[in-house]
Amino acid sequence: MTEALLIETKGAVRYVTLNRPDRHNAFDDGLIAQLTQAFQAVEDCRAVVLQSTGKSFSAGGDLAWMKRMAGNSPADNLADAKALSGVMEAIDTCPRPVIGVVQGAAYGGGVGLVACCDLVVAAESASFCLSEVKLGLIPAAISPFVVRAMGGRAARRYAITAEVFTAATALACGLVHEVVPADKLEQVRDLWLAKLLGNGPQAMAAAKRLIRRVTDDPLDESLRDWTAEQIADIRASDEGQEGVAAFLDKCKPSWVEV
Repeated sequence: MTEALLIETKGAVRYVTLNRPDRHNAFDDGLIAQLTQAFQAVEDCRAVVLQSTGKSFSAGGDLAWMKRMAGNSPADNLADAKALSGVMEAIDTCPRPVIGVVQGAAYGGGVGLVACCDLVVAAESASFCLSEVKLGLIPAAISPFVVRAMGGRAARRYAITAEVFTAATALACGLVHEVVPADKLEQVRDLWLAKLLGNGPQAMAAAKRLIRRVTDDPLDESLRDWTAEQIADIRASDEGQEGVAAFLDKCKPSWVEV
């Protein structure tokens, strides 16, 4: 049986690949569980790439799985929905930077996966769609991540029209960061990886937590105090002290691969 999720580590980089091309990389409960585990166990890598095989990035939820779940009890349906939210949270809060490589269509929950990545490069031919309302459903579990990535105004339009939008539109609304010809996807991915591997691992994890909280919390004294504590703590950390010393001494810190 073909593995639905491929996980490979090359050097300091973990490659997580959706591998259901015959199903347009749609996910079911089994794949959701595997994805969640993959993004929770990243201690032995410095960066993660989320990608997929075939012509589609991800069609979102597998229709056969959703039909099966609809016949289950309300409690089972709720647990299933929470699992979907959980995989989005696992990717979004992954302590390692996550690069998404979108070579084709990202529909429904596939847009959620894109929204949870820290950096996203998409092929010019890629397409996107919040398609749930066509099925009488709503993009509920993915909505906090999608709205934060592309903004409420754009998300409202595409969530209620279920229009297919282009990679250029996804770039304009902030869902993706770069759009390139399909044969340049790996080039951009590798350029980003080189940049990430030159940065302090603990600092990048702290930066991700910082931006998430600053984005979500009101700008008040509590938030300002917390940000002050964050920089004070990291300045005093071993990594922070090594990084500053290396800069002043014009040498490379230990985390930079020679």
